[in-house]
Amino acid sequence: MTIPTIETERLVLRPFAEADLDRFATMYADAEVMRHVGDGRPLGRAAVWRTMALFVGHWELRGYGQWALAEKATGDVIGRAGLWNPEGWPGLEVGWLLDRARWGHGFATEAARASLDYAFDVVGADRVISVIAHANLRSIRVAERIGETFGRTIALDTPAVPGPIEVAIYGVDRGVTRQARR
Repeated sequence: MTIPTIETERLVLRPFAEADLDRFATMYADAEVMRHVGDGRPLGRAAVWRTMALFVGHWELRGYGQWALAEKATGDVIGRAGLWNPEGWPGLEVGWLLDRARWGHGFATEAARASLDYAFDVVGADRVISVIAHANLRSIRVAERIGETFGRTIALDTPAVPGPIEVAIYGVDRGVTRQARR
C-alpha cells in the first residue's frame, strides 16, 4: 500500500524512511522521551529499526498507522504520530512521540489533530482512543486539547512489559465536532 503524506500548518506527516533511523535512534535513546513508553527504558538502534519496521507493517496490515513527523520550516524529523491498533489493543489509538527539544511547541497537538481527522474522515472510525500512562501529564494535556476525555483505567498487556501495566484510556467519538477538537 502507499502510505499517504499529510501536511499541516507546520508539519509534514510522511512515511518512515531508512534515512530516518539515526534521528529516531537519538530520540528513542533519550530516557526522558521514553519514560512513559512501554517499560520506560530507552531503546537501542536495532530495536528502533524494528519499531520503524513495525509501524510500516501496520500500514500494510491495517491500512493506517504512524507517520514520521517532519517540521516544514527545517525539514527535520521531530517525532512520530498517527494511528495504532495491533491485535488485542483496546481500540483504535491516536498516539504521538516527539523529540524532547520540540516539546511545548504544540507539534504533538497539531499532529494528533491531523491523525484524528484521518481516523474519522478516511478510516471511518466511530471512536478513537489514546492509551496514556497516568503520570504522563503532557500527553494527557494533548489528549484533552484534541477533545478526548478520560474514560477508564485498564490493565494492558504489552510485549514490551512483563505483566500488565495500568494505563488511562482517553477517547473521543466521531460526533464531537471538529471545532470542539480544536
